Amino acid sequence: MGKVKVAIIGSGNIGTDLMLKLHRSKSLELTAMIGIDPHSDGLRRAKAYGHTIIMNGVDGFLEKPDLADILFDATSAKAHYRHAEALNKTGKHLIDLTPAAIGPFVVPTVNLLEHINKPVVNMVTCGGQATIPIIHAVSQVCEVEYAEIVATIASKSAGPGTRMNIDEFTTTTARAMEKIGGAKNGKAIIILNPAEPPILMRDTVYCQVQNAKGKEEQISAAIARRVEEIQEYVPGYRLRTEPIFDGDKVSIFIEVKGAGDYLPDFSGNLDIMTAAAVKVGEEKANRLAGKRTKAVKAT
Repeated sequence: MGKVKVAIIGSGNIGTDLMLKLHRSKSLELTAMIGIDPHSDGLRRAKAYGHTIIMNGVDGFLEKPDLADILFDATSAKAHYRHAEALNKTGKHLIDLTPAAIGPFVVPTVNLLEHINKPVVNMVTCGGQATIPIIHAVSQVCEVEYAEIVATIASKSAGPGTRMNIDEFTTTTARAMEKIGGAKNGKAIIILNPAEPPILMRDTVYCQVQNAKGKEEQISAAIARRVEEIQEYVPGYRLRTEPIFDGDKVSIFIEVKGAGDYLPDFSGNLDIMTAAAVKVGEEKANRLAGKRTKAVKAT
């Protein structure tokens, strides 16, 4: 079964880190990087690796649509609206790494297969990828009345795209906490920490639950299992302490160390996003390859 061809829209930090992760994939073949800045490091590196580079955005890709069946959008929420419209009805699959939230939310350890055949899926946000699995794990044991997450990332790890998307980050993450995380009500906060040396990504999750008394071990075990599942594709993901219980309030403290593929290891916020996107892309590729195999056999 051959690899499925993919392309990246966006040659910034996230797109470049994603490129290096895709090089290790056994089911995805990166063919092109699409950008608008001819001087970007991402396009320069993509060219050096032998990939096709397109410097006039999605319009340029539409002139060569056979380059890829799956596209990863690593630009901004505002730009993604245009890209989704331009690619609509082309038969291409689009994995959105921006907080535009056009397609259904996907977090691999929560609902990887639920929307895998949808043409557009949304990867929520870095904070969402780090915390929603934990909220969901808690919700499998107790009803979560309210969940709040505080994502703290190194200021140096927040490029122009991340900064442009901060408002969308809070609203999109909160919506996903409710829609797929299992919280009745959710709130998200992001902090850009300017400390030197830069800190690793840290996320704090607060869950107000019903009837937690006597279920502390169950909740802790559910969280531990979920952490192990995330570590399969984000090895630097870990709990900083055991969950802390105070009546019906559960506090969970997370740290994410990046793989250091393109950016320093303090950029765990980028690492968890790109790693999760590759995970979804590989599952999509398996489905697409399976359909093609069946079609060939049928003929």
